[in-house]
Amino acid sequence: MIIPSLIMMSVLLSCNENEQPITTEAEVRYTMPEESEPHEGTWLQWPHQYQYGLAYRNSLDPTWVAMTEALVSSENVHIIAYDETEKNRITGLLQSAGVSLANVDFTIFKTDDVWVRDNGPIYAKDLAGNLVIQDWGFNGWGEKLDEASGFPIEFENCDLIPAKIGENQGINVIDLNDTMVNEGGSVVIDGNGTLMACKSSILNGNRNPGMTQMEAENIFKTYLGVTHFIWLDGQAGLELTDQHIDGFAVFGNATTIVTMSENDLLEYDVLQSDIDQLYAATNKNGEAYTYLQLPLTQNTVKKTDGTDLGYKGSYINYYIANNKVLVPNYNDPNDTIANGILQTLYPTRTVVGIDVRNLYENGGMVHCVTQQQPQ
Repeated sequence: MIIPSLIMMSVLLSCNENEQPITTEAEVRYTMPEESEPHEGTWLQWPHQYQYGLAYRNSLDPTWVAMTEALVSSENVHIIAYDETEKNRITGLLQSAGVSLANVDFTIFKTDDVWVRDNGPIYAKDLAGNLVIQDWGFNGWGEKLDEASGFPIEFENCDLIPAKIGENQGINVIDLNDTMVNEGGSVVIDGNGTLMACKSSILNGNRNPGMTQMEAENIFKTYLGVTHFIWLDGQAGLELTDQHIDGFAVFGNATTIVTMSENDLLEYDVLQSDIDQLYAATNKNGEAYTYLQLPLTQNTVKKTDGTDLGYKGSYINYYIANNKVLVPNYNDPNDTIANGILQTLYPTRTVVGIDVRNLYENGGMVHCVTQQQPQ
């Protein structure tokens, strides 16, 4: 892996093997605004039939309609439609649901799937405050195979989305495809210089073979503006993503980590050593975080057709919009509890539950299928 020449390797002072201290600020060239900072809009890749069929598309449409309805009163909604036919179909769905199109716009780009958090544009700002799009490498979560067919998951169309959006918007695109494969769900930031991630979805031979932790940190420092790292080991081979962090731990704000209880984390297949590390985390100033715990669902998740997925649902994978917070819901008694807890964390925003039961079969929730564009 060739690291760009603008990254100057610095000496890391020892702390412990998973949490690294602050290093020189001279490496920072871009900063990524934290998710709760003001948005210009939200990007959605609308489900279509062209990889997984009509049943897949139809089962997910209601979730996308609900997200759009919740977002249009908060900010612009930028919808990526597969083709003109799909654009017309989506327009009809929204109009039938009574969703205002005043803040909705469409771009026509072929996509493979819906996971815009992972393949879509990462908006950052340069040192002059100009908005740029970072186009990180995306290889279908390590060139995974589709379990149903045994064939490789298609990802080439999705990999092109950031560059296409940049060209369409006239925004400078920073091409990082040869620098690092990095899905948006792999990292979360506190907006105050700290990044949290699982090594299993980044320092993995199926993404970045041979890359060291120090090399990864220097890349993140340069392009995301973070200088402090909380590394969990994660578990390679667990789920399609090799255990993305945003399924079980996120920053609620600069001082708060939103996660689960130890017992729920264990049930969610988080390693005990990672739980210990998570609850011992400190910010860049060495100060402990406050922890807000959300439950798992009370019951295993059942799809809208009654199919029992056999596992419980996480509420951690929520999305913060300008005046809304979109929270994954599962038609479960704990929906109300989780929504209420998050409402206390975001008193100036309205919490909206989004039914993700059918989406959850494919491993993702609300955060996985949204991507913010900051102002």
